Amino acid sequence: MVTTTPLEAELLELAGSVPDPELPVLTLRELGVVRAVRARGTDTVEVELTPTYTGCPAVEAMSLDIERVLREHGVREVTVRTVLAPAWSTDDITDEGRRKLREFGIAPPRVRPTSGPVRVELGPTRTHPTPRDAREEDLGPVRCPHCGSAETELLSRFSSTACKALRRCLACREPFDHFKEL
Repeated sequence: MVTTTPLEAELLELAGSVPDPELPVLTLRELGVVRAVRARGTDTVEVELTPTYTGCPAVEAMSLDIERVLREHGVREVTVRTVLAPAWSTDDITDEGRRKLREFGIAPPRVRPTSGPVRVELGPTRTHPTPRDAREEDLGPVRCPHCGSAETELLSRFSSTACKALRRCLACREPFDHFKEL
């Protein structure tokens, strides 16, 4: 078990306060991508950052923003290291992050009831659960962030970023992004 010093905890809070470059409504802490800060003396730190997926184009921007914030707080040397294991999961998004996504008009990812492998199945685009749609029964429907309806449909598996899908509510007819479960 790794023990975090008070300095590391303070620096982790600072690094985690950086807004996500693709979803600036969330901080990197709320997104769950800043894993750890290791102090090497009082003016040198290493930050562990786990991207939402291996090819995430925002990693460079996140790293530069973390370096800037920590340097502004007196850290002379900052190294941001990309850590791929354990892999990031949408389960790492905090409750506050999920709330902010919903308020921003993005349906947050559904919470998986247990950890383990994610079942991938091709199926209907509508999210109203049916007996044949076991994944929807496990996770529940994707709810509209505007009106809360469970009656939504998939318009495109990809939206403004690879992490999101484009959906439409069948009740209020509004389109919305859905942060996909990973």
